[in-house]
Amino acid sequence: MTQTTRKLHDLGQSLWLDNITRGMLDDGTLARYVAEWSVTGLTSNPTIFDEAIGKTSGYDRAIADLAREGFAGEDLFVKIALEDLRRAADLFAPAFAASGGADGWVSMEVSPLLADDTAATIAAAHRIHAQAGRANLYVKIPGTPAGLGAIEESIFAGVPVNVTLLFSREQYLAAAEAYLRGVERRLAAGLDPRVGSVASVFISRWDRAVEDRNIAPLEHGLGIAIAGRCYRAYRDLLASARWRALEAAGARPQRLLWASTGVKDPRARPSLYVEALAAPDTINTMPEKTLLEFAAAGTLRGVMPSDGGDAEAVIAQFARGGVDVDALADRLQRDGARAFVKSWQELMQRIVAKSAALERP
Repeated sequence: MTQTTRKLHDLGQSLWLDNITRGMLDDGTLARYVAEWSVTGLTSNPTIFDEAIGKTSGYDRAIADLAREGFAGEDLFVKIALEDLRRAADLFAPAFAASGGADGWVSMEVSPLLADDTAATIAAAHRIHAQAGRANLYVKIPGTPAGLGAIEESIFAGVPVNVTLLFSREQYLAAAEAYLRGVERRLAAGLDPRVGSVASVFISRWDRAVEDRNIAPLEHGLGIAIAGRCYRAYRDLLASARWRALEAAGARPQRLLWASTGVKDPRARPSLYVEALAAPDTINTMPEKTLLEFAAAGTLRGVMPSDGGDAEAVIAQFARGGVDVDALADRLQRDGARAFVKSWQELMQRIVAKSAALERP
């Protein structure tokens, strides 16, 4: 474990990798990240798998074999993705056990084509979790208005959920409310309240959205300020009487997760967001490039203040500059949902093309 990753680990933040490929499982890269850099979980998405399937031959045999068995499209993808994620989940099983289920997770996405169909999303989440056969696998469900009902119902049914596509305090609190209602319903029904969940707040897309405004330097930018505002709401929720009652009954907290923490601006320090978002009881899931850069040359410049620090002052500065933060949060979430659909469709096209190519003699 390098000194910088050890410091993050020791202050209570989990380091997760926002990547998975069959190659890094086969050649021991992921195992090395676990052993040396205290990586204790990972997240995946359609774009990650699309690139891995398209740019390597590591999945060719599995795709050819499954195609011959009659699998195609989404069913074929889920089969090969879960093969990878089971292997990763097993690598993280010691962290899962040592943390009492708070850490050591992997994530698998439901089809974003189902985003507006609550019943279909619930059914897909059940199916993926059952098919995975691993207690430490989250099913990713977008925290959009249409997704909140599926999140609550999935938690109530005992399916662990990674709530994704959150961009603001208000969106985070709506996701937290869905989680709390699901847990409260489990308790009322006499069920075990221990169902895992994380709430994933996206950071760098904020700064990409306002990069032409020149309102503040990136080090004091909007993405970090939004994170500070969310972190204060998270700490306040964990201190609330409502949560303390659930915790006393055995429930686990829904942990706050920082997503989209790779910098998009080439002028910025590669580990800017990692350094700024160092906060106890949170998770940072970072691209592999960001993890490597932080491990090699990153530093910790302090711990995120639990009251959000200067977050509100920075947000007010952007408001004076003409940025409607609430409207922008809604736009980012809608844009993110559309991007997920596009990535999913490209992945399905990739599966079809790869299957056809492998069938040719």
